[in-house]
Amino acid sequence: MSDELINYVNKEVQTTWKAGENFKNHGMTVSGLKRMCGVIPEPNNFKLPYREEAYEIEDKDIPDEFDSRTNWPKCKSITTVRDQGNCGSCWAFGAVEAISDRICIASKGESQPSISAENLLSCCWTCGMGCNGGYPSSAWSWWKRNGLVTGGAYGTNMGCQPYEVKPCEHHVNGTRQPCAGDEHTPKCAKKCESSYTAKSYTDDKWYGASSYSVRSEVNEIQKEIMTNGPVEGAFTVYADFPSYKSGVYQHTSGGELGGHAIRILGWGTENGTPYWLVANSWNSDWGDKGYFKILRGKDECGIEGEIAAGMPKM
Repeated sequence: MSDELINYVNKEVQTTWKAGENFKNHGMTVSGLKRMCGVIPEPNNFKLPYREEAYEIEDKDIPDEFDSRTNWPKCKSITTVRDQGNCGSCWAFGAVEAISDRICIASKGESQPSISAENLLSCCWTCGMGCNGGYPSSAWSWWKRNGLVTGGAYGTNMGCQPYEVKPCEHHVNGTRQPCAGDEHTPKCAKKCESSYTAKSYTDDKWYGASSYSVRSEVNEIQKEIMTNGPVEGAFTVYADFPSYKSGVYQHTSGGELGGHAIRILGWGTENGTPYWLVANSWNSDWGDKGYFKILRGKDECGIEGEIAAGMPKM
């Protein structure tokens, strides 16, 4: 996050991305960043089985560029950038974001729930340690087995269980509170907040029909996204990544901070460099309006090796 690192990325190395001041003057520390990288390495027995069904799409039909936001314009969730706050809940956010997208896509826009990160974060006892990190694969298994209720962002009163962790600032010119101090994992409440009267807690739940891993080959990930919608991915965050502003990220300098889960929306090529299009959960002020691009086809920082997905029960 230092000026020296930003200068090194922008001026001293010939790379494919630009760095900037995402966290300056907002109290963010290295320990705070490490906490927000909340993916715990998964034991082998936690790994979801690979999807076995063949895709109808053939390799020759995969386009050079694809963006879920424009491919399914009716689905508002696909264009929503969430904020995990100062909590290592990325594993939950990547899951509920993609699940929300997939419900909308499967219903052809008829159903547009915002699946609750709060519910998954606080109640999934097999997913890990809440704000202290978790397993993306277990999040998808939990959705299939136990279901998840709806819930919007902090302070929205939207859905059964809105997010309780306050959003925090990731940008030098932002207006949110600084990302400082540790947030505790909210307690699991098997009820909706009092203002939500549309459905009971049990009736509000959405379930998955399946949960699976996607093979790490680029064309397999592309076919999965084109067929069913965004997926959850995980990658290793290094010290240079939090300063990302634009371009196609690839690791240039700095040590490892931890594992981070995100939502992959599509792909393309920028100035000859192939990339994955990714939505982060550090609010819309971070990076490129909350999004980033990362090198595609080289398993950059492990981005292609941990893809989790599933299909909704409709």
